[in-house]
Amino acid sequence: MVKAKKILAFILSFFLWIIAAGLVAVVFGISYWFYSTKAVTGIEDEYVGKISVPAGTSVKLVAETLEKEKFIRSSKLLYIAIRFNLFNRNENFTLKSGTYTLRSSMNLREVYDLLQSGEQEYISVSIPEGLTKTKIARILEEKNVCTAGEFLASCMNEKLLEEYRIPALNFEGYLFPDTYFFTHGMKGDEIVRTMADNFFSKISEIPSFADFDSKKLHDTVILSSVVEREYRIREEAPVIASVFTNRLKHNIGLYSCATIEYIITEIQGLPHPGRITYKDLKIDSPYNTYKWAGLPEGPISNPGTIALEAAANPAKTNYYFFVLTDPSSGRHTFSTSFDEHKAAENTNYISK
Repeated sequence: MVKAKKILAFILSFFLWIIAAGLVAVVFGISYWFYSTKAVTGIEDEYVGKISVPAGTSVKLVAETLEKEKFIRSSKLLYIAIRFNLFNRNENFTLKSGTYTLRSSMNLREVYDLLQSGEQEYISVSIPEGLTKTKIARILEEKNVCTAGEFLASCMNEKLLEEYRIPALNFEGYLFPDTYFFTHGMKGDEIVRTMADNFFSKISEIPSFADFDSKKLHDTVILSSVVEREYRIREEAPVIASVFTNRLKHNIGLYSCATIEYIITEIQGLPHPGRITYKDLKIDSPYNTYKWAGLPEGPISNPGTIALEAAANPAKTNYYFFVLTDPSSGRHTFSTSFDEHKAAENTNYISK
């Protein structure tokens, strides 16, 4: 009887210890949960950072990165919360790719919601008219969108060029200047597609382009790329285009310094020249419009709407020359004969 009472007491004591241990574990678990799910810092001490989540990234890697960057207290707890949908039992967690801005004052639930919100951090990138693909590549790299090398490689993607029916070796001229909203880590092909789609959307609004085949379109883009680098005042763009068109009709060289600059900076990879020398005018290149008549081999810049419209609809004139008359306003004097041009040139220091 005594022995039975001892056994019963032992069993009761054992279960009491198990219950006590269980209560301690529950209390510890609750404490750990509240500690690990709360923000790392308060608002007054918060720090801000960004995290990029490329497509296909694992939840575990994202959680470990967040803990390493001190935006959450426990990567394991975030992983468990995501794995078992602890914050929303009615909806499966879906990790969305993108670039997100995080604050150390965000609790675990807020981080959990952010990662599946799809609210990406967009990078505003302004591309001015007249830049080359190389200069655009530098801007994209400086803005941390993609590397310059990746973008330039995409500009020479043969499959993309065939898709857009561009009869050239690269997308120079078809990267429409505009303000874009890209994301960190975008693929070069995606960026080129975005800019090229914008180009074709813009020219669809210009009636003259409607009946152009790919060859006629490309020639117009080449001409507009030269006009883009030459005009300064909007109303003069069609007139400058008329000068070049008149020269082309009579197999006269365009004599554009902008094409020489393109050879030096883009083909030879040298710094932008302070001035064009007579030696430069003799460079043997299909882009040298002083040495060869006709259009250069390809576009020398990425033109905007004004230059594209001017090249597609040049003014009807008898001009064959132009010279910068007023550098401060960018106004030119246009001439029909070489004698008129020389007379104007004698009072100015820049001629075309």
